[in-house]
Amino acid sequence: MGSLARIMRPDDANIAGNVHGGTILKMIEEAGAIISTRHCNSQKGEACVAALARVERTDFLSPMCIGEVAHVSAEITYTSKHSVEVQVTVMSENILTGARRVTNKAALWYVPLSLKNVDKVLEVPPLAYTRKEQEEEGRKRYEAQKLERMETKWKNGDVMQPSINPEPYTVSYSQSTLIHLVGPSDCTLHGFVHGGVTMKLMDEVAGIVAARHCKTNIVTASVDAINFHDKIRKGCVITISGRMTFTSNKSMEIEVLVDADPVALHSQERYRAASAFVTYVSLSKEGKTLPVPQLLVETEEEKKRFEEGKGRYLQMKAKRQAQIDAIPQQQ
Repeated sequence: MGSLARIMRPDDANIAGNVHGGTILKMIEEAGAIISTRHCNSQKGEACVAALARVERTDFLSPMCIGEVAHVSAEITYTSKHSVEVQVTVMSENILTGARRVTNKAALWYVPLSLKNVDKVLEVPPLAYTRKEQEEEGRKRYEAQKLERMETKWKNGDVMQPSINPEPYTVSYSQSTLIHLVGPSDCTLHGFVHGGVTMKLMDEVAGIVAARHCKTNIVTASVDAINFHDKIRKGCVITISGRMTFTSNKSMEIEVLVDADPVALHSQERYRAASAFVTYVSLSKEGKTLPVPQLLVETEEEKKRFEEGKGRYLQMKAKRQAQIDAIPQQQ
């Protein structure tokens, strides 16, 4: 078990005082990286560092505010031959009253990379399970995420193109792009970008898209699985692009794509480094959920993405309802 804690400062939050989802995601990844790197170096062998490969769906259960303390705890729950699953829980603490509440739960997958050759994936020391069922349940989660990673690895090959004078509430109107030069402070000691840095930038772009669309205070509601397709080296120029794909009555789904351009390496072309779907909600000044302006889809491709987003929305809605129904009714 590993943990870290930090007080939330004004530069961690939006203008309404709600902590950015990207700030929380970065802390989650840091805790996961520490505990998985420790585990992967727990036995004699080649030294390694744990690199983030995937983040499962993460729900933001409750907003965190400036002045609260974020407590992040991480635990390794499954290991395969070449990967580590880490379960992370985030709690916020009001340091004046001592009250605590759970704000986030997440599952992350890491792979150990050799310090001598970062393209070499090493074997993971086996985890000692307290129950046989833990290993079986973990294996099922491992197989499921492995299949999903294979399905999405080459799915997001398109590029977002800007539009001239787009109409309000269209995909083009809120579409946003951020360009960032990867510097030493973004990277591990071995010159590759921290997964948490990438996630924070992805959340920033998604937040801009959501704010442009509804023009209100917005907060991250959930992050669908984030897949890291390839490593990003120091010196790369990364382009983080976001576009609205679906709106329900009170939520917005935004697709975020990360492309890396290794400008110093003429032999390598621009490539897709990561992709995800982020869901936002619109809030009033009192913190209550507001209706979301409906997205106006124009092209056949936009209509297709809208229907796919609707499918994900309905699937998650049904899953939440099933979890509620599974809770024993109070007598």
